[in-house]
Amino acid sequence: MVSAVFVVLMMIHVTADVLLRTISDYGITGTLEVVSYYYMVCAIFLAFGYVELQNQHIRVDLFVQQMPRSAQVFLYVLACLAGLAFFGLLAWQSTLDAIRATKSSETIMSNFLFYVWPSRWALPIGFVGCVLAVLCNLMKSLTRWRAL
Repeated sequence: MVSAVFVVLMMIHVTADVLLRTISDYGITGTLEVVSYYYMVCAIFLAFGYVELQNQHIRVDLFVQQMPRSAQVFLYVLACLAGLAFFGLLAWQSTLDAIRATKSSETIMSNFLFYVWPSRWALPIGFVGCVLAVLCNLMKSLTRWRAL
């Protein structure tokens, strides 16, 4: 949902920039930076939790489908625990990176002063959302006693 907003904003921003460049030879200053460091980052990372909650991440379960239900649930729980550890570590490290970037008011080299530290917070938010979604799916799986 939130990432769709960023995609629409990005489309409007880029379209306006192209139209202005076509009509007047002047574009919107910083379009490349805003698209690269804000829209794209937010569109990707803020959607992680939603995608996991909807079970839309890529899975290859060709052999697992042939196993008994108890084995499927066991492997699903194992995968969820691995996901919790993986996304938890990513959330932790990206939070440390975002704090560092915020403290230093991180910028990039550009023709103007462009702050990138706010976009660094999209990663920990997205990873925490994914941790919560994996936890929710794990609880659903255990209460229903089936792999999602």
